[in-house]
Amino acid sequence: MSVTLKVLRAGPGVTVQDLGRPGYMGFGLSRGGAADRLALYEGAALLGQPASNAALEMAGFGGEFEATEDLCIALTGAPMQASIDGTRAAWDASHLLPRGARLSIGGATSGSYGYLHVGGGIETVSILGSRAAHLAAGIGAAVTAGQTLPIGADKGTQTGLCLDPDPRFEGGKVRVVPGPQTRFFAPAELDRFAAETFRRDTRGNRMGVRFVPGGEAFATDAGLSILSEVVVPGDIQVTGDGTPFVLLSECQTTGGYPRIGTVIAADLPRVAQAVPGAQLRFEFLTIEAGAEADTRERRRIATLRNHLRPLIRDPARMTGLLSYEFISGVTAGDDLDRAG
Repeated sequence: MSVTLKVLRAGPGVTVQDLGRPGYMGFGLSRGGAADRLALYEGAALLGQPASNAALEMAGFGGEFEATEDLCIALTGAPMQASIDGTRAAWDASHLLPRGARLSIGGATSGSYGYLHVGGGIETVSILGSRAAHLAAGIGAAVTAGQTLPIGADKGTQTGLCLDPDPRFEGGKVRVVPGPQTRFFAPAELDRFAAETFRRDTRGNRMGVRFVPGGEAFATDAGLSILSEVVVPGDIQVTGDGTPFVLLSECQTTGGYPRIGTVIAADLPRVAQAVPGAQLRFEFLTIEAGAEADTRERRRIATLRNHLRPLIRDPARMTGLLSYEFISGVTAGDDLDRAG
């Protein structure tokens, strides 16, 4: 029997996302996909499935969901208040969502984007090789109450696992490499940029985020006379009012604002997850050092499953406690996993 996920309630920023659709920039379509790609890899590790599987991205607020059959799920990204039939569900962990049970996901307690992963992935229609909604390009739409989302075949059965969260939800240091337009900024401006503490502005979405300096605005020797050219996620445009704007997954493909540098891929999730008011500082690296940092992060992501550990539950919160098998005070692993 096919499995579906019923959407009983959904926040305004819930969309289906995967790793995006690369290769279409020449046609004016940016990659898109999850704002926080690391969260997709974390969910894949928790469920033992490919990171290419589509998940639900929840911007600031989740919703309420019900599975038509038993379903393995995982929760990653920005921590949100979550429960299954009223019992709290841990974040950065995998759980069993029993048939007919209600999964409720509230507001984010830190960060901006939370993710609901399902065993087998969400199998909405694939467009140009991806299931990701790209609202800026008119591809797909936000998920709304009343929808029924098809779920792929799940080959895994293990739940009740967790990961230590990567600390990327409270701002902090972001590493930047120079680009072809960095030379348009005077050395003194670059030094000031690296020494400045920026505050995440309220203006921001999946296209990009604005950061406000604590001091004076930034200027370039080239002014605004730069010709429009290709831009990519991570590029830091300095807009007409002298404030930096970091491009994210759903950005345009060309732009004419001068770019002071580019956030390395390893640190882009930190930018995407910054909430309004969060403070960030930019650190310039050489292109070689930036490439090494990205390589280290890819290697770390490849070993995420090695860092999984059992999710420890509070017996006082476990429903149907007498149905579990206890041996010398320890719950049997298989039963504990299925209780997720």
